[in-house]
Amino acid sequence: MTSSSPPADSTPQLPDYAPVPEAALGPALNEHGYHVGRVERNLFSVTDGTYQSAFLLTSDGVVLFDAPPSIGHNLRRAVDEMAAAEGASNTVTHLVYSHHHADHGGASSLFGSDVIRIGHEETKRLLRRDNDPARPLPDVTFQDRYTLEVGGELVELAYHGPNHSPDNIYIHFPHHDTIMLVDIVNAGWVPVFNLNLSEDVPGYIEAPSIAQSYPWTHYIGGHLGRVGTRDTVALHQQYIADIQASVKQMLGTVDPTPYFVKYGANVWAAVQIYLDTITDRAAEPIMAKYTGVLAAADVKAFVHSTTFMILHSTRLDFGPSGPLHP
Repeated sequence: MTSSSPPADSTPQLPDYAPVPEAALGPALNEHGYHVGRVERNLFSVTDGTYQSAFLLTSDGVVLFDAPPSIGHNLRRAVDEMAAAEGASNTVTHLVYSHHHADHGGASSLFGSDVIRIGHEETKRLLRRDNDPARPLPDVTFQDRYTLEVGGELVELAYHGPNHSPDNIYIHFPHHDTIMLVDIVNAGWVPVFNLNLSEDVPGYIEAPSIAQSYPWTHYIGGHLGRVGTRDTVALHQQYIADIQASVKQMLGTVDPTPYFVKYGANVWAAVQIYLDTITDRAAEPIMAKYTGVLAAADVKAFVHSTTFMILHSTRLDFGPSGPLHP
């Protein structure tokens, strides 16, 4: 009979993080896993704690804004719940795409083929490319601006250039004191990887300022549970501005020479260590300043990848890219 050693402990060693600030917490979810709340009058937001959608109850039917698959059939439940409570129609007649990404529009097909879908012309092009039956093509497209009127309600759609994606639009509810701008500001939280996986860094950085130029009180950002405020957006802007300032400072103080001397012909090794050093040093004071202020400010991968993206945008889009050779 042979003895065997006890199995090694397979429990992963998971890191600890700072508590989520109270101001970043969203509402409690119901037994179905969603929360629906009134934003203003007949405008409602729906969340599963990670994603957000919104809808308008009108005398001519329901207008839905995005259809995240993680909320899925709970969108129908939320509409039914509020329509019953308000004595309104629960028929979804229109669906507006904020942009083409599947994580925000992948439940669109649940609402059938009779719904009028609206999106930017670039959204239609990208959805045609993606060929996803879960995201039917928009029936109505626009280039710069489009005013949607349903049942006496007004919604202003506008395109101000690429930001998170090439087609991400601004959805303004002028009679509901609200703006919806998806994947830019996470109310009370830092951006996730790479500035919320954004494709155009200068556009992403500028987007909150464009949003602030509109009149509104309530901000629907497409993620997490909270409906934000103007202060929410201003805090995000300060966070990004601090990263930009920290990156510029490190670009001006970290000498690349030792890295290229050390690695000689292996230029890419030198580039990696040099840029990683700048990123580490630029991110460190940001994490210290915002931990306890913005949720997940101490999640290193998020802060570092966002800092890395801003570092390269600073070099490539804003300049200078580095010291000028004499």
